[in-house]
Amino acid sequence: MVLATNLGFPRIGAQRELKKAVESFWAGKSSEKDLLAAGKELRARHWKLQKDAGLDHIPSNDFSFYDQMLDMTALLGAVPKRYNWTSDKVDLNTYFAMARGRQQDGVDVTAMTMTKWLDTNYHYLVPELTPGMNFKISSSKIFDEYSEAKALGIQTRPVLIGPITYLLSGSKPENFTECRCTLVPGIVKAYIHILRNLQNLGAEWVQIDEPALALDIEDRYKEAYKSAYKTIADAVPGIKIMLATYFESLRDNTDTAFALPVAGIHVDLVRGADQLDKVIAKAGDKVLSLGVVDGRNIWKNDLSASIQKIEKAVQKLGTDKVFVAPSCSLLHSPVDLDNEKTLDPQIKNWMAFATQKVAEIVAVAKAVNNGRESVSLALQVSDGIVQERKTSPRIHDKQVQERMKAITPDMMKRKSSFKDRQKIQHAALNLPLFPTTSIGSFPQTENIRKARAEFKAGKINDAAYKKAMQDEIKSAVDFQHGIGIDVLVHGEPERNDMVEYFGEQLAGFVFSSNGWVQSYGSRCVKPPIIFGDVSRPKPMTVEWSKYAQSLTDKVMKGMLTGPITILQWSFVRDDQPRYITARQIALAIRDEVTDLERAGIRMIQIDEAAIREGLPLRQADYKDYLDKAVENFRISASGVEDKTQIHTHMCYSDFNTIIESVAAMDADVISIETSRSQMRLLDAFAEFKYPNEIGPGVYDIHSPRVPDVKEMTDLLEKAAKVIAPRQLWVNPDCGLKTRGWKEVKPALENMVAAAKEMRAKTKSSAAA
Repeated sequence: MVLATNLGFPRIGAQRELKKAVESFWAGKSSEKDLLAAGKELRARHWKLQKDAGLDHIPSNDFSFYDQMLDMTALLGAVPKRYNWTSDKVDLNTYFAMARGRQQDGVDVTAMTMTKWLDTNYHYLVPELTPGMNFKISSSKIFDEYSEAKALGIQTRPVLIGPITYLLSGSKPENFTECRCTLVPGIVKAYIHILRNLQNLGAEWVQIDEPALALDIEDRYKEAYKSAYKTIADAVPGIKIMLATYFESLRDNTDTAFALPVAGIHVDLVRGADQLDKVIAKAGDKVLSLGVVDGRNIWKNDLSASIQKIEKAVQKLGTDKVFVAPSCSLLHSPVDLDNEKTLDPQIKNWMAFATQKVAEIVAVAKAVNNGRESVSLALQVSDGIVQERKTSPRIHDKQVQERMKAITPDMMKRKSSFKDRQKIQHAALNLPLFPTTSIGSFPQTENIRKARAEFKAGKINDAAYKKAMQDEIKSAVDFQHGIGIDVLVHGEPERNDMVEYFGEQLAGFVFSSNGWVQSYGSRCVKPPIIFGDVSRPKPMTVEWSKYAQSLTDKVMKGMLTGPITILQWSFVRDDQPRYITARQIALAIRDEVTDLERAGIRMIQIDEAAIREGLPLRQADYKDYLDKAVENFRISASGVEDKTQIHTHMCYSDFNTIIESVAAMDADVISIETSRSQMRLLDAFAEFKYPNEIGPGVYDIHSPRVPDVKEMTDLLEKAAKVIAPRQLWVNPDCGLKTRGWKEVKPALENMVAAAKEMRAKTKSSAAA
């Protein structure tokens, strides 16, 4: 029989129960016992859902209170020394300190660095590797959860992050000059103990995720794969390992993967559709798990196409050697479409969330095992939707398509070079050295959320809502005046999310009510859904920005989200190339930029936080993606006069690989995350001799810590050693929406003080 399997299920709960439980624990409103009970209830619910749906392999250890990579760090006992962890098991306080930092009871410790999981919008905590690390089992979570499921009568397939992916995803200090390969023997010993324990508990299959096999990896790491898995196979005979790869084709790593002594290989046939024939030919006696249901998007599966792929594999390998699976963990999908009560019925009929995707996996397996007639109704619906989406006038807009044809190269160029623009802007804006600003959003208070909810529910009218938001904007402006920030923002109280807000006002988008996915920790986002051609029916931010500017003589930044970030942080239509959708968004943002300029806004920030995130996993594909991304940014930004200063913002980026493209975007100012990396990310800008202006973040907004003036000044002094002071701005790492005012106010006050201190030091140095 072809088996129906899953690689992972969303952990947050259909109503974000996990988020609420974790945040209640953080706030001291509930106990550790309460938190553990909430997690146990969610796990049981999700295991039962998958069993009842008919899955043959159900994952365990895909649950996490924060992040699966952090869980792996705890399991391996790879806790950085600064947390002063000395016990045999990693406790919850240490676990959350690694995730969020800790600043209480005389303890002040920073969080581990956070970055994006490959090319997704999911964040993970980066392991901190040190020479000669001692890996040892330091958490019972994976064993406890397997036993929990077993006690419920559910046999699960435990999930682990693979040893080589773990090491390749970690960071090394400067004194660690050796190859990461030196850590392979030690980490493999720990994996052997983990697998033996699972085997003793009764586990038959274990899933080991090795998405690094979808990347460009050096020959030494290919050899590391061979030695690691041979050692594991020799030490733990009998246990079946499903080696899971995803997000891209294996390409030149195919031979490496299929030579490993594992029972099965999972491949992604959504992002790596071109590899089916090659992996069938290489499978040999291995089980082939085929990811035919998209784990990263919300569109219904083309069942006929998926069945055809599985049948092709079965013809060559036999039914006992083929599993049906999602392309990757369903972590990246919302939980249940049935919770959507207000979605447009036609468009909702085109969708599937995680619960529905499990049913699709089962349907594909059933069709191959029992014949297509056994799923005839589902096939009829699927085939009808495929045809409907090809021709629907709701998807295809002739006016948008005509405007796309009218794009010219001149639309991608500012009128003058940056060098000339900089002189004009400095004269017009008259800002001091180390000008201070923030990235855009301020804390979303209960009052803001209450007003928004009441407005959406019809409990207050448009005038009352507008007044409530204007009061919040005035409060934000008054606060910034009070602490002496140089360039103000309006705080974005009217925005529920930096992408959703714009999507709600653009044609071609729809929105779910409960389509939440985890971004990091307890942070959940509800991505917009792009179903058709995109355009801007009317201005989106101009009225709010004009009002904010009317409250001050200082510069007020207009705040927009860029085309690539809107694309990356949405569920995107899958019936045309993604760059075309991004270009349509770029034209819409261009219209907003020029309207803001006409309204008297002299500085406009177009956030492209996700450009690095969207970078393809293989270097061979970089240029095409980056060229198109740069063109789309320049389309959005280049319609303004030289005196209008264009800013952009990027998060969690390794800029070395994209620095030329960052420069080609030709933003007047770029702000970046650098506080957790201690300004190391600036090295790429220094080595490249980046000519434009830069705001390196000095305040880690993903932690509740309040950095003092000295900490921020130290970071700025590091920045000033590699970037000329005239190029430097002072700002937090990112927007402040998720923080509370009790943290934000003192942190921004310290930031302004640090900037003033730097001005004084620079002035004294110049005088000397």
